Amino acid sequence: MALNSRRTRQLLDAAAPLLLQGEQVEFTSLAGVGSVSVRRQALTAAVVGVLSAGTVMATVTPRPLYIVMADQRLLFFDGNRGGRPGKLLLSLPRPYVSAGGSKKAFLGLQYVTHLSVAGQEQGLKVTFPVQHRGGTGRGSRRGCR
Repeated sequence: MALNSRRTRQLLDAAAPLLLQGEQVEFTSLAGVGSVSVRRQALTAAVVGVLSAGTVMATVTPRPLYIVMADQRLLFFDGNRGGRPGKLLLSLPRPYVSAGGSKKAFLGLQYVTHLSVAGQEQGLKVTFPVQHRGGTGRGSRRGCR
């Protein structure tokens, strides 16, 4: 997910003291990392439905993490539900990480990619929201009053 300038600055400030000598940041984002089982989704929906007499619907989503991709490592910071970046949770050397192809998921509103880590059986599922630029939203009708 594209970050606003304030959030990007906060993320770069959190990452700066952790960067290695000469390491450069190439990309920053907020993404859902991990997966949620169908069983957990169904259980959550059922409990919330019963407790709210069917007036509230709940969903369970993967944990949001800020990702800093530097030229030497991938750094994952606590996403605090989209708030200020938290502590460093995971650091992976780039030579040991490979990304599978991305594909659209959930009605075309998300891109899903799987990261494989050398020496690990299970990879990481990373979910990015699709970016919508131009044509919709504020600013697309500039000059039209």
